[in-house]
Amino acid sequence: MFVLIKPYHWLIVVTFLILSGCSVNPATGSIDLVMMSESEEIKLGKEMHQKLIKSVPIYQDEKLATYIDNIGQKVAKSSHRPNIKYHFTIIDKPDINAFALPGGYIYINRGLLAYLDSEAQLAAVLAHEIGHITARHVVRQDTARKGANVLSVLSVFTTGNAHISDVTRLWSSAAVKGYGREMELEADGFGAEYLFNSGYDPHAMVETIGVLKDHERFARYRAKSEGKQSRSYHGVFSTHPRNDVRLKEVISKAGTLDNKDDFIQNQQQYREHIEGLVYGVNYEAIIKQQKHSDENRYSHKNLGFTLVFPKEWQVKNTRQAILSQPSDQSAQLTIQVAKHQNKLSPSNYLRKIAKTEVLHRSEDFSQYGLNGHTGIITSNSGEEDQRIAVLFQGRRAYVLTGSVFKPQADTDYDKLFLESIHSFRPQRSQRSKPKSKKIHYVKANAHTSIDALAKHLKIGAYPAQKIRLINGLYPRGEPKLGEWIKIIE
Repeated sequence: MFVLIKPYHWLIVVTFLILSGCSVNPATGSIDLVMMSESEEIKLGKEMHQKLIKSVPIYQDEKLATYIDNIGQKVAKSSHRPNIKYHFTIIDKPDINAFALPGGYIYINRGLLAYLDSEAQLAAVLAHEIGHITARHVVRQDTARKGANVLSVLSVFTTGNAHISDVTRLWSSAAVKGYGREMELEADGFGAEYLFNSGYDPHAMVETIGVLKDHERFARYRAKSEGKQSRSYHGVFSTHPRNDVRLKEVISKAGTLDNKDDFIQNQQQYREHIEGLVYGVNYEAIIKQQKHSDENRYSHKNLGFTLVFPKEWQVKNTRQAILSQPSDQSAQLTIQVAKHQNKLSPSNYLRKIAKTEVLHRSEDFSQYGLNGHTGIITSNSGEEDQRIAVLFQGRRAYVLTGSVFKPQADTDYDKLFLESIHSFRPQRSQRSKPKSKKIHYVKANAHTSIDALAKHLKIGAYPAQKIRLINGLYPRGEPKLGEWIKIIE
């Protein structure tokens, strides 16, 4: 028997749900409507972490990982939630980013570490992410989403309309997306407080934003000079302008010392741990991974090359190309062969056949006696990025193109494409395995200049800008005599 429940009865039910879901936010002290307990939050974070580490590469440097964990734990002890267990993980990606998952899980990309200058700046990034966790931002967003669903269900009973209200969807979207700027500022405020309580200068957060904004500025310059549309950066601190008045006001509330030298900077300690950090593609990690996944190796006897396709991908040899796809056809790696003229470098050849001057994350590489170049082709029409690469073998140019058609959330396609690209070699060749470029420190002397370093170091396009960016000297700065500076080689 179906019992019709009157609309006002549903209001009583909703009121009960709201009251039962209210709790005091440990960071803000205000009453939040949340539909997840702390134990559920921690359980969710653990589940998300396990899925994440299976789908993305983790940077293997125990000394650096311990260093970052020690700093993170120190800052976390000064937070509003010191009793939960915090986990800090280095993602082995060259992109500049850091992020947090609920329940105490924090991640920082290897690429971001190359641009920081001190332990204080590293602590600022971690403190910001800890601020997201202490303020339960993910949980609050989840509640906003669930709140929209509750309203949608109510609309069925109160209006008789079984379709989800467009207004409700818009409310949900606005509520969650609207948190972006305010939540980031809130995380900054708590992060600055945690920095001060841990002995670090809260203004290290402003310094870090300056470094990242320089990188964003260069990306816009590069896109404009190459006739492409600049992509917005969506990583840590992305919502802040360089001279953010509200941010400075929030940070100033954290506290200050009469003598700034009393704050912890630890530039030397940071330098010691970053020395030898991989910059760009981590070829050694890719080769190591290939040793464990050699079962899908493909060899072409007539052309005399071999490579490893992603595990369980099917391979099809046609007259025009060699194609490899997973069973769900969500992506494809294509190999095409053509003749090339020696007068073109791999970089120029790739840009010519791709009919573009813009290749993001563009870099030269050498492996097994072959010279090559790789990069990302981005689309302004909303399509997925393409990974493209070329390798020269004699008069032949092998062009490898990785395309994604139906992205799967738990698959890092670009990682799969790069692993295959860097497994490509002539048959019977074990020579000249590709080597990663790394961060090293040198002391500037009277003859040191950015232009001189740019000419000496083989780091692809825009070498001077790259060196300035990792040293906080962008756009026209020069190192001072006796100053430690980073180089890439």
